[in-house]
Amino acid sequence: MCGRYASSRSPEDLAEEFEVLDPRLERALPPSWNVAPTDEVYAVMERASRDRDGDEPVRQLRALRWGLVPSWAKDASIGSRMINARMETVAEKPAFRRAFAARRCILPADGYFEWYETQQRTARGKPRKQPFFITPGDGSSLAMAGLYEIWRDPAKPEDADDRFRWTCTVLTTEATDDLGRIHDRMPLLVEPERRQAWLDPRTPADDLPGLLQQLRPAQQTGLTAYPVSTAVGNVANNGPELVEPIPFSDETGDDGQGTLL
Repeated sequence: MCGRYASSRSPEDLAEEFEVLDPRLERALPPSWNVAPTDEVYAVMERASRDRDGDEPVRQLRALRWGLVPSWAKDASIGSRMINARMETVAEKPAFRRAFAARRCILPADGYFEWYETQQRTARGKPRKQPFFITPGDGSSLAMAGLYEIWRDPAKPEDADDRFRWTCTVLTTEATDDLGRIHDRMPLLVEPERRQAWLDPRTPADDLPGLLQQLRPAQQTGLTAYPVSTAVGNVANNGPELVEPIPFSDETGDDGQGTLL
């Protein structure tokens, strides 16, 4: 599962890194080292542009709300439960299958957080959980595979500027090997050579199952994981100190070498 992540890069940097030609941002989002469900996040997508001739999709950068609201939903509250979509069922699930067919995106991140059960116990006898930050070892962005939807708020009048809500979700797959020690799910990542096909809404439906299989689980892409402050567990906390490593110990379950991967 991916339930928290960090996103501190500027829209200009993201536009350059992901070759965006048509930014659609009314305002830049503030850097966040504790992105939580229902927060606004950056998404890279390809859509036809009204400012250009023809129907050729153009790569855009937009701000979406994390937590997908299906177009058929009666209200937006369902979005808080739709922050992740499972790779294994995304093509069949009613909440995701239409978005998977034509509204695929990339959600850039500095890295994401997972909580690892340690040998310590809480006052109630439950395992104490230690947060880990999982990030590319080379300092590049994570290109998390995502889906987006556009939900029409039935309570808003036809001429309301905010009558449409743009929302998104992160695709996940089963975690194996070392990363499975932290959590049994992880994000799927879109490598540069797969981005065009993943983002293009014209990619044939028959090609999508094979394309999905070509995306790489996060653990296979040179990530490093290290323990960070438990302050990240409170969504009110936000700052670069949340992704700073803390000293390893036997109680955090590490191998003593500065990484779990």
